[in-house]
Amino acid sequence: MILLARHGETDDNREPIRIQGSRDTPLNDVGRRQAAELAERVAGEGVRSLYSSQLSRARETAAVVGRRLDLQPTLDDRFAEGDRGDLEGRYWKDVARDDPELYAAWRAAGDGFRFPGGESLREQSDRVLAALDDVRATGRLPALVVCHGGTIRVALCARDPRGLAAFHDFEVPNGALVRL
Repeated sequence: MILLARHGETDDNREPIRIQGSRDTPLNDVGRRQAAELAERVAGEGVRSLYSSQLSRARETAAVVGRRLDLQPTLDDRFAEGDRGDLEGRYWKDVARDDPELYAAWRAAGDGFRFPGGESLREQSDRVLAALDDVRATGRLPALVVCHGGTIRVALCARDPRGLAAFHDFEVPNGALVRL
């Protein structure tokens, strides 16, 4: 079994939501508390290995969990959030107002969606699924992967018959824990 956990809150995750993607934003105080709560939730899961995205918000969350589980996180940049390209640093509400066609395409998501100057959902999905296959191949299960909302969503889409068209149907709040 693989458990996926979303990092704790950052200032960019608060309303109005700023597009983070590959931006390296740290946890805020709420996010640090969420990381500690996550550590307590997974303490009884028998986790044998711990992985993390290289982005600081995931690394910091994984470090808190790792201290509780006495595990050192293995960093893997394939678990990073999708590269949101030219939209990174902007607020979603501004994108919706300034470029409604792009925003509508994002909300429809799917295999064909690519962030301008960034990554497609298919590219993100391919790298995340390859990384999860590598985690399974180690045999050190259950494993916990601390990552990002979009990373968890593409993993869940792989199990959904609608594929990436289901991307926006999954709610993944900060500190969420999902079983694969």
